Amino acid sequence: MTPDPLAHRSLMHEVIGAIPSPTLAIDRFERIVALNAAAKALLGRNAMGQIFTTALRHPDLVEAVERSLRDQTPRSITYQVTESGSDVFYDVHLQSIGDTGPLLLSFLNVTDLAQAGQMRRDFVANVSHELRTPLAALMGFIETLRGPAREDVAAQGRFLNIMAGEAERMNRLVGDLLSLSRVEAEERVRPTTRLDLRDVLQTALQNLSRLAADNNVTLQTDLGQAPLQVLGDADQLLQVFTNLVENAIKYGGNSQSVEVTALNCAHDPVLRGPALQIVVADHGPGIDPVHLPRLTERFYRADSHRSRELGGTGLGLAIVKHILNRHRGRLKITSQPGQGAKFAVILPLLHDEP
Repeated sequence: MTPDPLAHRSLMHEVIGAIPSPTLAIDRFERIVALNAAAKALLGRNAMGQIFTTALRHPDLVEAVERSLRDQTPRSITYQVTESGSDVFYDVHLQSIGDTGPLLLSFLNVTDLAQAGQMRRDFVANVSHELRTPLAALMGFIETLRGPAREDVAAQGRFLNIMAGEAERMNRLVGDLLSLSRVEAEERVRPTTRLDLRDVLQTALQNLSRLAADNNVTLQTDLGQAPLQVLGDADQLLQVFTNLVENAIKYGGNSQSVEVTALNCAHDPVLRGPALQIVVADHGPGIDPVHLPRLTERFYRADSHRSRELGGTGLGLAIVKHILNRHRGRLKITSQPGQGAKFAVILPLLHDEP
C-alpha cells in the first residue's frame, strides 16, 4: 500500500503542534512547511510557507540550516533574539526526519541559564576585585617590612596597623560571602517560628549603642505598645536590622539622629494582606534616586570610596534582600539628596488566633 503523503504531512503538523517549545520544519526546497504556535510567536505568524532565510535572520543559524539540508547531519547552535528590549537565548537543535524528510528545528529557551552563567562570572570577577586590593596592600607592606623598614620600629607599627585593617576587611568580605551563601540556600524555606519583632529590634539597637555613641548619633525608637508578631528566623531578622541601623549610623552623618519606627498596615498591596512596617530613617546626605533600584545588587555601591572607607563589603543589602525574600517580605528604599534615607522592612503581620 502506497503511503499517503497528505496523511504524513497532517501527522507532522499534529506532532509539531503538540510540542510546547518553538518548533518548525523546513523542506528540501528551503521552505517552512510546518510550525507550532510557539514558533509563530517567535518568528511571526506569516512565517508559514516562506523561505527560511526570511524568518531566520541569524547568519550562523542560516548557515547551520543550509549545511544540515545538504548533509542531513544533526547540529546545535545558540540563537539570540531581542524580545521586549531584552536578549533571549535559545539552544536550537537541527535534526532531519528520515533520509529525505524535512529538517526539524526545535528552540529551547536557555535565557535563565545564560543569565545565571553571566551572574556567576560577574560574581567571581567582583569577589576577585574586592580581594585583590587588600591582598596587594598586604604584600606591599610585607615586602617593605622585610626590606627598607626592617629596622624602622615606628614604620613597623604604622604598617602593621594598616595591615590589620586590610586583613579585617578581607575577613568581613569572607564572612559576608558565607552569610550570603547560607541565606540563599535557605531562601525557599519559609520560617515557622512565631516571634515578637520588638525583641529583635531592641537587641539590634542595644548591640549598636556603642557605635552610635562613638559617632555621636542618637537612636530614637517608636515601636508602639502592641506586640509585633511575625513568623521569622530571629537570627536572620537580627542581621537585617543590625545591617540597616548600622548603615544609618555610619552613613547618616555625625551628630544626627536615627529613627526606628514600627507601623501597622491593614492591607499591603504587594503582600496582599496585613503587614508590619519597620522604618529605619537617617538624616544624612541622602542617595540619588538613580541608585535606589540597584542598591540590593551584590557589590553595588552608591559611593564606592566612602563605603570602603567605612568598612562596607557591598553585600549587606543583598543579604537583607534574600532574608526578606525568605520571610515573604520586601525592602522599600526612599531617598533624595540632602534629605536623608528611609529603609522600610515590610513583613506579613501575624494576627493572634481568636
